[in-house]
Amino acid sequence: MNTEALQWFKSSYSGSEGGACLEVAASPQAIHIRDSKQQPPADRPTLHLSPATWAAFTSSLK
Repeated sequence: MNTEALQWFKSSYSGSEGGACLEVAASPQAIHIRDSKQQPPADRPTLHLSPATWAAFTSSLK
């Protein structure tokens, strides 16, 4: 899948000054995660998790 076609977003807790931020995009088959600092966006390596794995991870943070 072309990850540049996805709708990427950062956490609302991420500031506009940069720093350690992750970008996340969801598709029916996977949750895509990448580092927002690496430029250009097309060169950013992407981690792909199943929706169930992502849900387990995020629920453990609460």
